[in-house]
Amino acid sequence: MTDKAGSIRGESVRPGKYARVERERRFLLAEPPPPAAVTATRTITDRYLVGTRLRLRRADWPDGGCELKLTQKVPVTQPGAAQGLITNTYLSPTEYDLLARLPATLLSKTRFSVPPLGVDVFDGHLQGLVLAEAEFTTDEEAQRFVPPADCVAEVTDDIRFTGGRLVETARQQLLQWLAEYGLQPETR
Repeated sequence: MTDKAGSIRGESVRPGKYARVERERRFLLAEPPPPAAVTATRTITDRYLVGTRLRLRRADWPDGGCELKLTQKVPVTQPGAAQGLITNTYLSPTEYDLLARLPATLLSKTRFSVPPLGVDVFDGHLQGLVLAEAEFTTDEEAQRFVPPADCVAEVTDDIRFTGGRLVETARQQLLQWLAEYGLQPETR
């Protein structure tokens, strides 16, 4: 059963035939990672399809490669690393272009791989936001994870720092949220 926000109600989240449990922890950072720590970089444009739980993603690699996918995220209404169920479908350019015609709100960022973290440095109205996330296969692995030393705060349970919420966030609102954690990025 789901609530109005599309979240799963209940005590546990179970994968289905196509969906898997998404376990991740998210952390606010004050700045991007040092270049020497980065093993890979990609530019990501997310299109959150209006009125749905669907996200259309385009990830562009520096070598010209591109990954296109459609993702459904069904969030869970309980705290912790189990964020809900996630289903990914990889797309051809033609499929992506067709779906990209649908009404959507946009979010863009650069993702830096700093194993075991993905560090997202946001663009546009979210400039100044730096979020790191780590993904896990088990709850135990998530619980054992030690946050990065440069972590300002863990925001795993702060719904404001999820992509679906950030895409709808005004710049001034983001700056207020970051100030709550002692962060004051430069204003434009």
